[in-house]
Amino acid sequence: MKVPKLFGHTVSPTSDSSDTNEEKYPTHQQPALDDVEKDGGLDDSKYPYLSIRSFFMGILVSMGGFIFGYDTGQISGFLVMPDFLERFGQRTPGSSGTAHTGHHFSNVRSGLIVALLSIGTLFGCLLGAPIADRYGRRLSISFWCVIFSVGLIVQVAATDKWYQVAVGRLVAGLGVGALSILVPMYQSETAPRQIRGALVSAYQLFITLGIFVSNCINFGTEKRHSPTSWRIPMGIGFIWAGILGIGILFFPESPRYAFRNGRIDEARKTMAGVYGVPENHRQVHIEMREIQEKLDTEQIGGEHKWYEIFTGPRMLYRTMLGIGLQALQQLTGANFFFYYGATIFQATGINNSYVTQMILGGVNFGTTFGGLYVVEHFGRRKSLIVGGLWMFMCFMVFASVGHFSLDQNDPPSTPGAGTAMIVFACLFITGFAMTWGPIIWTIVGELYPSRYRAKCMAIATASNWIWNFLIAFFTPFITSAIDFRYGYVFASCCFLGAVVVYFFVCESQGRTLEEIDTMYLLHVPPWKSSKWIAPPPEELVTVDRLNLEPGARAIRKDTEAGAPTGEHFEAGQSSKATADGAEVTHGDVSNAPEVRA
Repeated sequence: MKVPKLFGHTVSPTSDSSDTNEEKYPTHQQPALDDVEKDGGLDDSKYPYLSIRSFFMGILVSMGGFIFGYDTGQISGFLVMPDFLERFGQRTPGSSGTAHTGHHFSNVRSGLIVALLSIGTLFGCLLGAPIADRYGRRLSISFWCVIFSVGLIVQVAATDKWYQVAVGRLVAGLGVGALSILVPMYQSETAPRQIRGALVSAYQLFITLGIFVSNCINFGTEKRHSPTSWRIPMGIGFIWAGILGIGILFFPESPRYAFRNGRIDEARKTMAGVYGVPENHRQVHIEMREIQEKLDTEQIGGEHKWYEIFTGPRMLYRTMLGIGLQALQQLTGANFFFYYGATIFQATGINNSYVTQMILGGVNFGTTFGGLYVVEHFGRRKSLIVGGLWMFMCFMVFASVGHFSLDQNDPPSTPGAGTAMIVFACLFITGFAMTWGPIIWTIVGELYPSRYRAKCMAIATASNWIWNFLIAFFTPFITSAIDFRYGYVFASCCFLGAVVVYFFVCESQGRTLEEIDTMYLLHVPPWKSSKWIAPPPEELVTVDRLNLEPGARAIRKDTEAGAPTGEHFEAGQSSKATADGAEVTHGDVSNAPEVRA
């Protein structure tokens, strides 16, 4: 087995962190990690696909997604509740100086009430990771549940000041944003590898469940002509925060966080528990060994500055891709329905827009189960491209019917148009829930090397929340100016999303994290990435294994990643590659010319 030399340093190969094939871990290749492996033989018995502990861990921690979904879904109903309007809306003046005829929300006021949650989530997701690195994942999740509850208290206590509700949503958003980072982080660091992708995707499933439950509770209270119509749904949010904040204290710390802080026996015990096997099981040993190797490779080259996420090898490309994908997820227009659905369908002449919201929420939740299947069986690229084109078609029809067929002055006179809009809204939600909803989170989690993953994911998630805010705030202004033609904007973004995925996103289904890293280092054409055949794991050299100079700019040609270019993309048979006339073999980059990363 060749060991590549990079910049005069010998780099020991490491095994991939997501491969369970025992053949990749022959005994003679296992490093002697005295602080990980105990003396004695290893248990090679079969282990359950899903242990009871990992099942309940996944359900409990996914409550972080439920909290986000519940808070997102309820605000749409509040905006049209009579008591909420009277307390926090503005008086609608009558004609010719007569008494006011009711209450309404101005574009600015409704935009701020809805959108300030997203500003809070933006700061929450940026603060969540560093706090979790210092105090641990488990305690941090509990802490942010408390912050979310404080935001609820501020909102529930409001009587007639609309800005108190807005500030309360801002504070609650801090908790929601931090949980949006910590929940997938805890799941990915703790869950057994064979269900890791499904559990991370379950975060999106619980978001949709939270939206649906909030729609149902709003429907149950909207006929009350008192503050309880909105305070009951709002106050129920304490239950979800309590379940997660208290329940997480009964679960162990993430094994990877415990290991990094010297608590090796605790990490081993936790890993054995989630796999449902004894501590001396081979699978536990493999996981512990890989945690050690990941820690060692991350420490190569000393401290890594934050700006290396832009200057590192192929990192500017991937950082911007993650930012763009998260922005495009918001620009598909899904939150156009979730934030303002009740208002939208009230304008189509539907008698009870809460019923429509429940239908949309139910479709969103039910079809997300299909998304969990799609993400692992049809590939990321195909699913996102087909999903983007499907949503493009749905929004084109929705916008066209709303603008050209619906009588906006007397919507009940065109019931067919209103029905068609609901049908295509449901078809749009189906496409979103099965593709762009869960799969974008999966891709962003796979896109970055572990050395930069936390920072890159925080920035990509911040992009999601920024666009979440912009859409939530400006939607009232835009719809009042161009009515349902706003849908053409989202349709264009859906089409753009399909184009971006085709040209820039590599297929990562069935790939290990190291193989994904290598594909981007080698500039594998995304449209050919599904046919790319990876070299053996011992010949892969990823970003995490590179000993980089300050700023991560001293990078040789992409052949340094340990795999050839050219023919290798197609057949994987070539053992040599030519770079600017210099022949380079696997693991040998001494002749590779210098180029920019």
